[in-house]
Amino acid sequence: MRRKLLNSVAVFAAAAIFAVMGVAVAQDRQKAADVALAPGARVLKMQTAFNPALPGSGEGVRIFTRTVKQMSGDSLVIKIVEPGRVVPTADMLDAIISGDLEAAFTWSGYAASKAAVFGVFATVPFGPGPEDMASWMIEGDGGRIHRDAYEKLGVAGLPCGIQGGRGGGWFRGDMNTVADFKGQRLRYGRFAAEVVTRLGANVVPLPPGEFFYQLQQGKVDGGEMSTPAIDASLGFDKLGLPYYMPGWQQPSAVLDFLMRKDKWEQLAPAQRAQIETACRANIAWMLSRSPNVQGLALEKLRAAGVVIKHWSPELITAFRINANIVLKEQAERDPDFGAALANLRGFLVQGSTWRTFSRLP
Repeated sequence: MRRKLLNSVAVFAAAAIFAVMGVAVAQDRQKAADVALAPGARVLKMQTAFNPALPGSGEGVRIFTRTVKQMSGDSLVIKIVEPGRVVPTADMLDAIISGDLEAAFTWSGYAASKAAVFGVFATVPFGPGPEDMASWMIEGDGGRIHRDAYEKLGVAGLPCGIQGGRGGGWFRGDMNTVADFKGQRLRYGRFAAEVVTRLGANVVPLPPGEFFYQLQQGKVDGGEMSTPAIDASLGFDKLGLPYYMPGWQQPSAVLDFLMRKDKWEQLAPAQRAQIETACRANIAWMLSRSPNVQGLALEKLRAAGVVIKHWSPELITAFRINANIVLKEQAERDPDFGAALANLRGFLVQGSTWRTFSRLP
């Protein structure tokens, strides 16, 4: 009976994921059919890392392209190419550099394989929340550091969205002490993987699309997926597992619009300005959207019977101590990463007095 139930859950989740994908593809095809191009309109084909039907980052793809189209009076149209259609998501930056992709909407973390500094924008354990990350990117030096890092690769990279915190993870058992991590097979990425390894866990690299099935089958013991809204959309509540919060491993993440630099410079100045402005607007939209959509997602998860747990003080302390060690080691290995991380931390300290005095107890 239990096996039949689990198999039913797996089938439901797979159906939910493919349904979401199908909706996105249908929406994209309908939009492509509906686009009435103005005479002489410039059309950019942009592959996205995020399924446009998913909340948050997926919605941001659609909002961004709509804003560009409206601002340009239909003279600049960005057509969405669904994830993986031309190249695998993790390879989109290489495809931009080679010219196989005209444009991309992606996560800064995928560029960390080219330059470690991009990790500062993507996944800093115990790093800034989305509001502080946005402030550093726009008012601080974050935008300059981000732009310069992409330019070294011959790419024009624009911050085009800021995602809020992820969930802390789904687990097949209670995780209350450091001892509970020993021997656990967990899915975590980048620096978080190094942190949980230091606690005795065994990291299992898995693409997002395989995590649900592997977790449901007991082939992994837990790990992170995404934000609560995305996790809920993908049916993780059907697993009957506890959901731990907060997502210490990624409190925020920068999303990027990419074009090869020479192709970017071939756009008219007005078109570049429209894309830049649309990206700024997208950041503002995501910041305002996230608290509500994540709150609704938590309500949905609770209503489905999910037990949402806070990490214990012991584990938060252990995560923080080991995260500092991991980040320090990375900073020592890569001076650009170290300089960017120091700049970010200095910016946060600079604003700490205001945060202390301005927020009600």
